[in-house]
Amino acid sequence: MQSIPFIAWCLEHLNYWVITLLMAIESSFIPFPSEVVVPPAAYLAASGSDLNIFFIIVCATVGAIIGALINYYLALHLGRPIVYRFANSRLGHICLIDEEKVRIAEEYFDRHGAIGTFVGRLVPAVRQLISIPAGLSRMSLSRFVLYTSLGAGLWNSILATIGYYLASVVPYEELDAAVAEYSVYLKIAMLALGAAVVVFLIYKGTKK
Repeated sequence: MQSIPFIAWCLEHLNYWVITLLMAIESSFIPFPSEVVVPPAAYLAASGSDLNIFFIIVCATVGAIIGALINYYLALHLGRPIVYRFANSRLGHICLIDEEKVRIAEEYFDRHGAIGTFVGRLVPAVRQLISIPAGLSRMSLSRFVLYTSLGAGLWNSILATIGYYLASVVPYEELDAAVAEYSVYLKIAMLALGAAVVVFLIYKGTKK
């Protein structure tokens, strides 16, 4: 798999601690795709390594919660003006964050409320940033952790399933390209699932 040196080193030394660390980075404001962590780990688990797919999902989800909590507490204590100032800064742009992305995540959270933390974990371009508006709105920490755990757990389970399946159909050298291909369909499916959940909640709220 072709990667920058840091990612390449991590993939060569994948263990539960590394998975947790990389997923914490992925879930924070630092740009890092989960697709380069969970599917390769699940692939190795299916290929007979010491890794277990269940513990891979657990560690990836724990890492996602840690990263989300970083965003949550930063937004909670820094406040909206500083968050938007950071988004407009050069460092924010290096982290692939800008005012538009933060605004979209905040509007998404405002429209869907607490459940948006769960659904947002499944939506591309919103997933990593949905914890920022949760912190800005001072969402209950217990509810935040619950919804983040459910959303991240579902996402990581899907990625792990893909990696586990690919172990039987493609060699490891072609895993990167195969995951990228599946990721396109996965993102479409997650958008559809997120839309379906939102429509259901709107219908339920209207009926009530």
